[in-house]
Amino acid sequence: MREPPTSYIASSRLRQEFVRGVEFEVNQITMPRWVTNRQAQKVLTEEAEYGGWELVRLRRYRDGTRDAWLRRRIIKARPTYLVAPAD
Repeated sequence: MREPPTSYIASSRLRQEFVRGVEFEVNQITMPRWVTNRQAQKVLTEEAEYGGWELVRLRRYRDGTRDAWLRRRIIKARPTYLVAPAD
């Protein structure tokens, strides 16, 4: 039986940042050294397809661990109606 791709994620940190007036949600994913290139690709593809994330940066360290930075734009809903003051 195969493990689900999300079990390949060792840790995940979520934060918000502003880039040129646009607000983004940034997720930093850490994968352990035993995760293969194919498994890492599968994890990142699923995050992009189903979570709406885009890959900003992927870094592999000498010890074999990987960090991936993903981001998605935060779209805030604004009311499309005007509330009239009560008279």
